[in-house]
Amino acid sequence: MSLSLPDPHVFAAGCLLVAFLVSFASVRAAIAYAHRKGMLDVPGQRRSHSVPTPRGGGIGIVIGTLVGMPAALLLLPPSPGAGVVGAFTVGVIAIAAIGWLDDHGSLPIKPRLLIQVAATLLFCVAVSSHTASVWWAVPLVLAGVWCINLHNFMDGIDGMAAIQAMFFGGATALVAASAGAYGIGIAAAALDAAALGFWWFNRSPARIFMGDVGSATVGFIVFALTAMLWAWRTDLLWPELILSSVFVIDATLTLLVRILRGARWYTPHREHLYQWLVRRGETHTRVATGYLVWNLFVCVPSAWIALRHPAVAPACCGVAYLLGAAAWRTGKRSCLRRRERHVSA
Repeated sequence: MSLSLPDPHVFAAGCLLVAFLVSFASVRAAIAYAHRKGMLDVPGQRRSHSVPTPRGGGIGIVIGTLVGMPAALLLLPPSPGAGVVGAFTVGVIAIAAIGWLDDHGSLPIKPRLLIQVAATLLFCVAVSSHTASVWWAVPLVLAGVWCINLHNFMDGIDGMAAIQAMFFGGATALVAASAGAYGIGIAAAALDAAALGFWWFNRSPARIFMGDVGSATVGFIVFALTAMLWAWRTDLLWPELILSSVFVIDATLTLLVRILRGARWYTPHREHLYQWLVRRGETHTRVATGYLVWNLFVCVPSAWIALRHPAVAPACCGVAYLLGAAAWRTGKRSCLRRRERHVSA
């Protein structure tokens, strides 16, 4: 049961304002902290920036969401329940903590993956206990761990991951509100607000990078919001998948290509489409804006159709992913042709 609030709208506005202000202040503090501790990303062959830049600014998103999201999920109707909110909060803290340690000094992949799986499993068991079968936790864990890591992979240029987090949070808030899941909608809007507080310092030229503390945690939050909406109403899965498609497609197809080529797919690289575009001369701002334009003019209409017409939602989701895959392939081929012309010249 949700607690009764004197004015839920004022409370919701307060959650969003606090999430933004706390995130903004935390990122400012993180910049000074990173300089003091030497937490700097140095330019290199596998990086897309040209000057040493602090990392770990995503701690602002983490703290901002922690002060806004659990309160909204617990106190605004319909609440997914104390068990789900508790598991979500523990998951955010655990994934952020291991990411924060990794930002201080690179950790082996095994302890990071172990924490990610454990945190995701805890949340998935809590969510699936509200569905037809707790065994849904198995595929959910796989999806959750991949969502965490793909957001980490896609955080490679100024503003990119922050803009995607703002887009997803805002669009998910509208999806949830239209489906009557007001509490989940405000929680999603709190992600939007916290990401905005970070983006101000991460826009090109970035004063600080998100770091693993931010990118991995944002990936977990994106997954958690999607899972909670799916548990609330199963047909909401399709518009949510569409809203994440631009990151899912670039990360997944890039990984598959690297595996098929026999590359060491688990090592750092610059093979994502957005990285290719920067290497071919596009600015960070133009690339991030291009991904946002795709979201607004392809993903939003597709998600709206899927939301309004559940019978065709799976097909609509499939078409959105096929279009995204075709755009990814076209973009890669265009980059290759430009490189060939440059070499021949």
